[in-house]
Amino acid sequence: MEAPHRYPAGKTVFPQMRQDNFLYVDKTRYIWDMVTSGGSYWFLSRPRRFGKTLLVSTMQAYFEGRRELFQGLYIGERETEWRHSPVLRFDLSAVKATGIQGLKETLGFVLESQERVYGISATEGSFSVRMSRLIEAAYQQTGEQVVVLVDEYDSPLLPVLNDPEMLRKFREVMRDFYAPLKAEEGLLRFVFLTGITKFSQLSIFSELNNLNNVSMLPQYAGICGITAEELESDMAPDVDWLAGQLGMSRDQTMAALREKYDGYHFAKRSPDVYNPYSLVLSLQNRDLGSWWFGSGTPAVLADTLKRFDFDVPSLEGLQVQEVDFDAPTEQMTSPMPLLYQSGYLTIKGYDSELDLYTLGVPNAEVEEGLYRALLPSYVTPNALSSSGFLISFVKALRGDDIEAALRELRSFLAGIPYDLAAKDEKAFQAQLFILLKTVGARIDTEVRTATGRIDAVLETRTTIFVLELKYDGSARDALEQIDSKGYLVPFQASGKKLVKVGVNYSSAERTIEEGWLVEEA
Repeated sequence: MEAPHRYPAGKTVFPQMRQDNFLYVDKTRYIWDMVTSGGSYWFLSRPRRFGKTLLVSTMQAYFEGRRELFQGLYIGERETEWRHSPVLRFDLSAVKATGIQGLKETLGFVLESQERVYGISATEGSFSVRMSRLIEAAYQQTGEQVVVLVDEYDSPLLPVLNDPEMLRKFREVMRDFYAPLKAEEGLLRFVFLTGITKFSQLSIFSELNNLNNVSMLPQYAGICGITAEELESDMAPDVDWLAGQLGMSRDQTMAALREKYDGYHFAKRSPDVYNPYSLVLSLQNRDLGSWWFGSGTPAVLADTLKRFDFDVPSLEGLQVQEVDFDAPTEQMTSPMPLLYQSGYLTIKGYDSELDLYTLGVPNAEVEEGLYRALLPSYVTPNALSSSGFLISFVKALRGDDIEAALRELRSFLAGIPYDLAAKDEKAFQAQLFILLKTVGARIDTEVRTATGRIDAVLETRTTIFVLELKYDGSARDALEQIDSKGYLVPFQASGKKLVKVGVNYSSAERTIEEGWLVEEA
């Protein structure tokens, strides 16, 4: 049975997708809304591989007046003028220099590629002089106002994010690059910038104070990614076809896709949004893989978490205000803005009375990949060692053999390099949490009850393990705390077997002590 469409995995060129009959989910109504709103300067933040480059390519085709590409699409039914504007498109995704000279040389090449289009041979002068000259040449040669599209504007800054002094120098260079976007306002029809992170306008765009940030506006929440409605309507034949390839029912396939790739929300009122990269690759490869993480995890993520000494187990259920997680990147006082803007956390709920957001990990793909990516920095850089442990550990858990699982854990922790060994209860809890999340275990930490906080609750198909963890204490004290605080009470109606587990971590041995206590309720 043939697939209903050709699937554009990794393809970001709108004309090619339309001309070669690839699957395209219509996002042009968002472009139409921007163009007809009266605004000229726009900014959108979304995670990597979420369709930003395709959106920019679609905008380029629209502003170039390529009407034939939009037949049957939202904007094709509404536009009547089809003005042909000169488009200056800058893709900064490949600008990843670690030194000032390298940054300047790479930006110079980016400008030069556009200068050649308009016959500009003189490349001397500052970036602001060259950008102004380019905009003026495009306007004078066409008689039309210019469109400027910048894809991944923040890519040059991410490699130096954790080096404050170098970041300051890079920002100065980028400020010079972007300065004409304000100075040449009269010659510009439309300016659109995309990126992952959100640097403050003052630090990057100088006087560009009229930049309309639509990243968290409800009306633009579905501008990138595949919404649940789009999946169930526009892509219904594709889901049915995938179900046949997987040997599953349609309902089973939808449930699997939802668990694996859904769960993103980019505004207080937002549709469910699926990761488009993983969704399309699942169709192309006829399998439910972890495609997004397989395409690369930014090294800056683990570095930032370590720099802020972030409490990794607290990632789920964070309750914060918008200013806490949508803060400018260079002003972060915690890694939360980077985690949210990069797609490792998303909005899970919103309390309008308190103006309070609940954040959490979006889905199973992100959860497994995130904690696996943190293993080298928090637990061990030895991939072979961790892989062997995880296999043995998950086998023990699947058999509800907590004793075997703890033996595996004791042996593994003892082999962790000294510099990564847990220095306190918080660090031990983080290591255990990351390990369990990596194997896909259902674990919650710091679980609040009416009488206190449970260190960890681990749930399998048949059993709920309530764990109390001590650091240089005793397993007996841990078990007694479970009893005295009534930690089992909230789970008595679950219908599952309840097991109490008391564990002590010894700082001298740098692992959990033998003599842990396991008692079935």
